[in-house]
Amino acid sequence: MTKRHNFDASLNELRKELIDMGGKVERAIHLSVESLKAGNLALAREVIAGDAELNAMEERIDDIGTRLIATQQPVAKDLRRIIIAFRMASDLERMADLAVDVAKVTLRIGEEPLIKPLVDIPRMAEIARQMTIDSIEAYVREDVDLAYRMAKMDDDVDQLHSQIMRELFGFMVENPRTVNQSLLLCFVSRYLERMADHATNIGESVVYLVTGKRPDLNA
Repeated sequence: MTKRHNFDASLNELRKELIDMGGKVERAIHLSVESLKAGNLALAREVIAGDAELNAMEERIDDIGTRLIATQQPVAKDLRRIIIAFRMASDLERMADLAVDVAKVTLRIGEEPLIKPLVDIPRMAEIARQMTIDSIEAYVREDVDLAYRMAKMDDDVDQLHSQIMRELFGFMVENPRTVNQSLLLCFVSRYLERMADHATNIGESVVYLVTGKRPDLNA
């Protein structure tokens, strides 16, 4: 095998790990909010237990990339591919941690009935989940337009977050007995808002990969 062939094979391995990690993170986001909606404590525990695998995936991506830099000394776009792999893995790992945080809220609420049926929180989660899918797709296709779309989706999540916070603070004022659960749901909204920020970071990384310039899509 030529040196370039070995390099391309390792890059493909890196790409596959990122795609797999993105899929698992997307699933963790979905399951964490489903556990909250349904009060499904077993599902919440499944999300928490799955975090170790995602941490291991980030470590594998770091190992592959570090080995490539050390042995192949890549330059230009090849080097950018490895640098953004590190960044993407870090963002995905943080999103997985936030899904775990949502699952932990499910456990804290336990069997207590929800103060209201959840509508906007699942909407936020669906957008964050789609952003995860789209950000990985943008990376695979090196699609700058799709990457820039992250900014609009992030704005939608921010608006829902503000709406949820207003509603929950209203609950707390009207009925002090809802304070504890309202605060926990505020945390969930914040976790989902942060997930969208990390997906937007991946969009920025894709733009950097293709153009060599890193925009601020979270502005």
